[in-house]
Amino acid sequence: MAETVALDPVDLQILRLLQNDARTTYRDLAAQVGVAASTCLDRVARLRRSGVILGNELRLDPAKLGRGLEALLSVQLRPHRRELVGPFVERIRALSESRALFHLAGPDDYLVHVAVADTADLQRLVLDEFTSRREVARVETRLIFQQWSCGPLLPPARDGSATS
Repeated sequence: MAETVALDPVDLQILRLLQNDARTTYRDLAAQVGVAASTCLDRVARLRRSGVILGNELRLDPAKLGRGLEALLSVQLRPHRRELVGPFVERIRALSESRALFHLAGPDDYLVHVAVADTADLQRLVLDEFTSRREVARVETRLIFQQWSCGPLLPPARDGSATS
């Protein structure tokens, strides 16, 4: 289990602001949290070194890239053994259609978020890259109609409620 990093209210505010817009300049960020720009730069650097900030992401619109249909694929392996898991994960992560891959507990072993051109492309992907694999016992497909991003990820409050 990863070690928790102690964060003060200024750190939390910096994280909240950066999650909403990672391109915010240090000068603007410092002004919003009430510290000097150099202090803000030092805090962000510390948050990166400690592993709290893992990186910055560029989000693209799949539809504008010709991938207007997104789906979640629930995948069950047979059997769910280490020697099959590694190659399966490597192959799925290498697919250009794969957006995210989750290893699960429960009746399904994996949840794969994919983006494809259309239903024919989705069918091709499922048949050629999933059900054709000998270790795949079952694939269940759910189309994504709409997706929303949620608020910033912050640590839970000491009383167990979410930090706002």
